[in-house]
Amino acid sequence: MSPSVPLQEMIRAIRSARTQCEERGVIQRECAAIRAQFRQADNGGRSHNLAKLLYVHMLGYPAHFGQMECVRMIASPRYSEKRVGYLGAMMLLDEKQDASLLITNSIKNDLSHSNQYVQSLALCTLACMGSAEMCRDLAPEIDRLLRASNSYIKKKAALCAVHIVRKVHDLGELFAPAARSLLAEKNHGVLHGAVVLITELCERNPETLERFRKTVPDLVQIMKGLVISGYSPEHDVAGISDPFLQVRILRLLRILGRNNEAASDAMNDLLAQVATNTDSTKTVGNAVLYETVLTVLDIKSESGLRVLAVNILGRFLLNNDRNIRYIAMTSLQRIVGTDHNAVQRHRGTIVDCLKDQDASVKRRALELSLALVSATNIRSMMKELLLFLSSCPLELRAQAASGIFNAAERYAPSQRWHIDTILHVLTTAGGDVRDETVPNLIQLITNTSELHCYTVHKLYRALLSDISQQSLVQVACWCIGEYGDLLLRGECQETEPVQVQEQQSIIIRIRSIVSIYGSCIDVELQQRAVEYNALFKKYDHMRAAVLERMPVIEKNSPGHTNGESTREAVKEFFPPPCGSLQVCDLLDLLGGSEEPLQPNPAVGSTLPVLPVSTSSTAGGDLLDLLGGLEPTPLTPAPTVTVYEKGGVTLTLSSEKQSDSGLTVTLTACNSTDSDISSFTLQAAVPKSVQLHMKAPSGDSLPARGAAKVTQMVALSNPNKVGLQNTQ
Repeated sequence: MSPSVPLQEMIRAIRSARTQCEERGVIQRECAAIRAQFRQADNGGRSHNLAKLLYVHMLGYPAHFGQMECVRMIASPRYSEKRVGYLGAMMLLDEKQDASLLITNSIKNDLSHSNQYVQSLALCTLACMGSAEMCRDLAPEIDRLLRASNSYIKKKAALCAVHIVRKVHDLGELFAPAARSLLAEKNHGVLHGAVVLITELCERNPETLERFRKTVPDLVQIMKGLVISGYSPEHDVAGISDPFLQVRILRLLRILGRNNEAASDAMNDLLAQVATNTDSTKTVGNAVLYETVLTVLDIKSESGLRVLAVNILGRFLLNNDRNIRYIAMTSLQRIVGTDHNAVQRHRGTIVDCLKDQDASVKRRALELSLALVSATNIRSMMKELLLFLSSCPLELRAQAASGIFNAAERYAPSQRWHIDTILHVLTTAGGDVRDETVPNLIQLITNTSELHCYTVHKLYRALLSDISQQSLVQVACWCIGEYGDLLLRGECQETEPVQVQEQQSIIIRIRSIVSIYGSCIDVELQQRAVEYNALFKKYDHMRAAVLERMPVIEKNSPGHTNGESTREAVKEFFPPPCGSLQVCDLLDLLGGSEEPLQPNPAVGSTLPVLPVSTSSTAGGDLLDLLGGLEPTPLTPAPTVTVYEKGGVTLTLSSEKQSDSGLTVTLTACNSTDSDISSFTLQAAVPKSVQLHMKAPSGDSLPARGAAKVTQMVALSNPNKVGLQNTQ
């Protein structure tokens, strides 16, 4: 291949290569010829060779040897060479290379050139790859060009100033006066550059933001001109006048109106006009409407305008484009806490999106549907959610089940409905529910004594149909073990009873199965098996008493947890563990002491003094101990607030106390108007103390204190180091 082959011929040769090896050969030969010509002092085809090298660079091959050629061509007086040189600098150079510093002086000279196109080349290059040092050196030149009379140069200078502000934040104040004056321009390109520059300045400096809030009327007038203007072939896109400038202005108005009532009032009428006059049948119009909605929802807008914005998002949900439906639900998810009633009007459309084929749209629709559940629509919404659960993808089952559990716990219209709903979830997605579901359901069933018969019959029938759902099996086995006598009666008014008969012959089979796990590698199974074997054999006479029905499980209500946060406070309410005092008491009782017992000051000074009978026999003392004493009631330990910020309050209370251990309960509450999701509690202790955090009751904090999250924390303190709360 000849070194002087044109660029088109080189491209044709590369594309005609049948293998990658052949392509590399063509490029290597051409690069060797380009290097040779670069070394020539008088090279008339420099721009031609550099153009070919840039194409090689675009294909991913090394082209760094052309960097110095770019520097030489930028300094050339010829526009054709200067243009290719600047293009090469933007592609082959970056701020990390020393060669980029060599073109600083050339750029400065070209910024003062009489030809606007040469100035444009320098501005584009500086905006593309200018380093912080170059920006500091050339910032005054850019500020001068922002005040030039040429609109073409002003547009380029504004975009170059944006790059400088991003590189060197301190230079923002230099461009603020000129940026404000650019809003008086009629040229759309200059206006676009000015709006982008002002947006960048306002996002980086709160003081600058306050100054530019005075420009809201100017921006409103520019936007009104775009909305009501007629057809303009130069700026029209699908019937919308310069939608790019409209979107930029709306974003700037959103920044200026955020948390400012005066600025928001100044733009309310404009936003209403844009929302009602923009065509929503085309993608361009939807882009403008979407930015309008975001602006309305982010500023202190009027309630009617916010309803209008939510209705626009509701229309987006009916769009055939899945991307538009997705962004609509994402926006509705953000405002459902503050504009709940307005979003509720589109509940039917949102629920229909649960049937969408796209997994991302389904996930957003599920999150939004769960957020819309309330006490008034719990029955209808739960029917839709349970129907979705039966056919949803596997990756959404756990989220759907967890959301249904939380909604049922908050808004259940009756205990029976609550139990039926959770059992329906267990039969549908029992393998995907969270671990705390089983104990929570057992507690719910235990506390609903009037539904024990109904529940145990329903669980038994569910096991007969499907025994593969682990969570369902766990709950059913516990309930049948506790309330199996209700099954044997065969009477149930709430549901059709199941006829169950007791078989004594099954006891041998049960014992043999339990014996198998007596040597199981799982310590938990082994321990339980050994305990039951002992109960079946050595302590069989105690089996009836041991296996009596469990007492009602009491759930600590918020604000009434037992215990205290520190060891010092716990000592005031709980007696010390069995130690020297108790041993002396018993010995004294057995020996017939004539003096009343006194508490040991070393252990605690708040123990009540126990009156003891002075009978002459030890038997009398013991009988008096078991029958004559009334225990002193313990005062509930208070809770201590350990964190309170941003509407989230965390309290700590003690549950059990010993010399070497402490169990506390952490309770979190959300008093804000928005739900908090993915909520976790973390704690730290000294190295001498061992910390074990049990599973929390949930991972979401409902708004306005509707429900609380609790978590048990066990502290092991073998060295008996004093514990204190440092927050």
